[in-house]
Amino acid sequence: MTNKSAPQLRLHIEECSPVPVTVAERFPQLAALCDGFQRATGWQLRFQTSPAELGETWSAPVPDGRGESVGRITLQRPVGDSLSPEGSLDSQPRPELAQVRPLALAIAGVLGEMNRLGHAIWQREAELAAGVPVAARHGEEAHLADRLEAVLKGGTEAVGATAAGLYLLDEATSSLKLRAAFGLPQERLLRPARPLRGSVADLEALVGHAVVLEDTAMLPHWRCPEDFPSAVCVPVSSPSMPLGTLWVFSSEPRDFSPSETNLIEIVAGRVAADLEREMLLAAGTEAKRREKQFDLAEQWQHDRLPSVAPLVDGFELAGWTRQAAGIGGDFYDWTVLPDGCIAAIVGDAQGTLLEAGLNVAALQAAVRAHSVYRHNAASILARVNETLWTGSAGDQFAALSYALIEPGRGIVEFALAGNGAVLLIPGDRSAPRMLSHAAPLLGNDPDAEFPGGRDALHAGDTLVLLSEGASRAAIAVGLLGAGSLSDSGPSLTSTLIGGSAEQSVSRLRQLLDRSDSAADDLTVLVIKRRRS
Repeated sequence: MTNKSAPQLRLHIEECSPVPVTVAERFPQLAALCDGFQRATGWQLRFQTSPAELGETWSAPVPDGRGESVGRITLQRPVGDSLSPEGSLDSQPRPELAQVRPLALAIAGVLGEMNRLGHAIWQREAELAAGVPVAARHGEEAHLADRLEAVLKGGTEAVGATAAGLYLLDEATSSLKLRAAFGLPQERLLRPARPLRGSVADLEALVGHAVVLEDTAMLPHWRCPEDFPSAVCVPVSSPSMPLGTLWVFSSEPRDFSPSETNLIEIVAGRVAADLEREMLLAAGTEAKRREKQFDLAEQWQHDRLPSVAPLVDGFELAGWTRQAAGIGGDFYDWTVLPDGCIAAIVGDAQGTLLEAGLNVAALQAAVRAHSVYRHNAASILARVNETLWTGSAGDQFAALSYALIEPGRGIVEFALAGNGAVLLIPGDRSAPRMLSHAAPLLGNDPDAEFPGGRDALHAGDTLVLLSEGASRAAIAVGLLGAGSLSDSGPSLTSTLIGGSAEQSVSRLRQLLDRSDSAADDLTVLVIKRRRS
């Protein structure tokens, strides 16, 4: 069993205790406050940190920023009958304790609040210091190896030692490998890693203790990694995890004073900071590269949305999509088919971020591919459903609202998959109608049937297609009722009737942006039949 009390061995256990602060530092105006209190009341007000003293009449605790008592505010009767040493009338009666106690108690509360605010500022300033951005300096040429060796050299020479070695843990936390050194032959870096098991000094250091070996020959079981007469081993760690150990070696048996050991621990902290900075720079570079890729993917997705409305006499189309995370699963589209019909589509592919972005690209491509040949609204949803079912691993689901409009007769045929909404807003300001109902998702069942129907768009009417997220947002802001349109119809009609399709989309966008829907993708498509 290791004898930790051997005279050639010393362990430094770091304890994080608060630095004592004097009363003058904590409350610089306290003396003037106490003097003014005595002049005004005739009672002596004092701040005490010691036990109760003779003559003390009343006291109240003053908490520090951690909620513990830092001292007491006390009241004592002054010697003599006068109110104050100078300027007061001897005949004036002195207030009783019950009269001055509330004021003293309020002063104790103010002092406690000062402690709490000072402690909060102390913590916040340290947190702000940790928020300083990590960035590579322009023209920084020194390699990490050069910087680590320079730090080890400075620490070794500062304590009058001979050499130093930085041993870092592997990913499995099972071995220690020499990664940087000063004063050791370079071939030491070629040696295999030391197993952590059995490395008593390293294990002791990794739990937070500094190990000082005054004579390594008398303490072979502590496993000093180099053949030196004396050594110090300290931990190298980040605030969240141990990174390894730092050994400082001396060419002669000697003791290391507590101040020298503390200096070596500071050097270990500098080494840990350099290692973490290097890791943060690498992570930041990778994050910027990925962010650029995300920006390109977001722009690519945006460019796939139609920007020019089809030129069809008597009809206006406009749409808007907001992806909650930049890249998302919503889209809208329109096209004029070879037979002159207008196809209007709102899609919502499920998934998170890149998964949704990839799924929506596949969904949009499938809809466009199946739209080139003759079809009706229900048949195209069936074909797209089969494409998603056969082309995925069973985890690619989507919602789709599809409307076919015959411009000449104003007939609209629609079909729906998922929980989007298709609304018809009559131009005569009568009650709006919900044309859609809940339907199965695309890609969930190859034999699924998707509900649909037919209706007529008269002059002045407006057809609105909403994605599932936009439907929830419309319910949240009161444009749609949770169960019916009876209560929200007038608001919905006033929002969509009048003006162009672009203006209607703009008004809808302003309203939907007010909802608590930051996590939802929102898509709106408006088709208006103009009055002749």
